[in-house]
Amino acid sequence: MRAVILAGGKGTRLRPLTETRPKPLLPFAGDAFAVGLLRRLDQAGCTHATFLVGHDAQPFAPVQALAEALDIAVDVVTEPEPLDTAGGARDLIRGGGDGPFVVCNGDILTDLDYAGLVASHRAGGATATLALTRVEDTSTFGVVDVDAGCRVRAFVEKPPPGTVAADTVNAGTYVLERTAFDRCPVEGPLSFERAVFPALLEGGDLVLGIVADSFWMDLGTPERYLAGHRAVLGGECAWPLGPDFLREGSVLVHRDADVAADAVLGDCVVVCAGARVAAGAYLTRSAVFEDARIGADARVDDAIVGEAATVAAGAAVTGVVVAPGATVG
Repeated sequence: MRAVILAGGKGTRLRPLTETRPKPLLPFAGDAFAVGLLRRLDQAGCTHATFLVGHDAQPFAPVQALAEALDIAVDVVTEPEPLDTAGGARDLIRGGGDGPFVVCNGDILTDLDYAGLVASHRAGGATATLALTRVEDTSTFGVVDVDAGCRVRAFVEKPPPGTVAADTVNAGTYVLERTAFDRCPVEGPLSFERAVFPALLEGGDLVLGIVADSFWMDLGTPERYLAGHRAVLGGECAWPLGPDFLREGSVLVHRDADVAADAVLGDCVVVCAGARVAAGAYLTRSAVFEDARIGADARVDDAIVGEAATVAAGAAVTGVVVAPGATVG
């Protein structure tokens, strides 16, 4: 099994956190989100993973170094010119040998059974297999209509509420054969949703949609980023935690963080390496990034404190993102 991880997005909805590093490298439940994803792929039997990134591969070097401890080879391929959701994957998969290839989005939190999805793909003899999830409101998603045998009948992109009966949507994880791109342009931007999958249906290829009961969430906003933490620390989503973190209930603290004995860490709190939480501080439903400082008697609630940021003594922050290096007085 080989994996292709789409990690070239700009992460605009997570700014200012993504002004200092790419979205997949933000800390999540311990290590960078990308590292947790690699651990899950490794556990599923994946032997090789490629990150498709923007124009700069250098920020991903630490991920490659950490992956050496796993039984999975990792490389990083740049995309100097934007190629939409599928252009980079097409170029990589066409020259990457035999499939199947698992294609993942680098900002989707899921405990999907990757090995099971690949097994269903192989057993069905499909050219492409999509993981699907059910949602109540389909108007902001790409709806995938499947028959009783899991064969995809149609794709409907972001239909108005009440206009389609199907409630199954594209969950952002695919299993593809190399031939999945045979009906597509050989160069230039390419979209999975608007071009690749519709072309397969029109050409008569077998496309399967497997509805998964697994957890699924897009982490693309600060609110969803924190909600993803709550899902993991609350046991709703199975996700590997950073090995250098100590867990007590729904609180995760790095071994190299300094938390005062009388500081109070409430529900769903993550404190990363080098961070300091002073006496009398109260934190709940929040993430404190590397080398951040929480002053004495400060209150941090439903917030993300960026790396090397400071919440001064006695200050209170609620429902905000403190930019990396910034100070809240």
